[in-house]
Amino acid sequence: MANPRSSSTGDLQASVPEIQLGLTRAGVTGVQKAIRIRHEGHEKTFAAEISCTVDLDPGQKGVHMSRFPELFGEAIDQVVIGEAFLVETLAEHIARHIVERQHAHRAEVRIEAQYPLERKTPVTGLPTQEIAKLIGIAAASPERVRRVVGVEAWGINACPCAQGLVRGAASERLLEAGFGEGDIDRILELVPLATHNQRGKGTLLVGTAAAINAEHLVGIVERSMSSPVYALMKRPDELFVVEHAHLQPRFVEDSVRYALKETLDRYEDLSDGDFVFSQQVNLETIHRHDVVAERTGTVGELRAELDGAPAAAHTELRDWLSASS
Repeated sequence: MANPRSSSTGDLQASVPEIQLGLTRAGVTGVQKAIRIRHEGHEKTFAAEISCTVDLDPGQKGVHMSRFPELFGEAIDQVVIGEAFLVETLAEHIARHIVERQHAHRAEVRIEAQYPLERKTPVTGLPTQEIAKLIGIAAASPERVRRVVGVEAWGINACPCAQGLVRGAASERLLEAGFGEGDIDRILELVPLATHNQRGKGTLLVGTAAAINAEHLVGIVERSMSSPVYALMKRPDELFVVEHAHLQPRFVEDSVRYALKETLDRYEDLSDGDFVFSQQVNLETIHRHDVVAERTGTVGELRAELDGAPAAAHTELRDWLSASS
């Protein structure tokens, strides 16, 4: 009788599967690694989460999953990123490394790293450390590579709808109290009106070969919301954040549009074939659900729509990463 283990001692992953269908993605996700970033002559180490997948041919049973973390380590050891916020450079290096070592037609790598930003509060100038998530994505084949740089940052949104209801009710009360309509309008312009607040998480991705400073992307995301938030604040800072947010109420949809518009305005040299993605998730306070809005597309699609020609389709991230040109 044959040894039942003998059939598994060969390269089983390279064998032909029983069902010969190609897979869009196969790989590993959630691998925890420390990466080094050199900035202004100093190296710092950051915790990062890496995911990597390859396209799987119909004639191949599987990929060598156990080899991915080893390959990550090899690639990370070979790279010290030359400038801050270039996590996408490391993603590209790993993707190319995986294609070469796994003999893959295509590899896609995503790295998410927690990065501290030194900030000062808006009124008292209190030093505070804010954490943003840096995102680097790269898709590589033997012929070409495309990469994406992105961020995830937090802020606060004040709901315009509820604020409109509060304004209407306040106007009626002031009329009943004997104030004239002109005085009421002036009062309501001067006094921030109550509404419910939503802590918001914004994500912004830019796919391009051009150099993009991710810290600038963090600023765009924060400005797309009613107000930034701070980990540490004195009372004057708290007052500023609350008043600022209520004087600039925004829907979740507004934040996406503001982020996209500022990105296109700031980076005028982006080509029409480059890619942008914006997503806003608001954590509701008066509902048990959260709300989300997003837009994805090429720079050309977005520019055309801003000029009054709605895009027939919105290019998705994977489609852009997989494009041959």
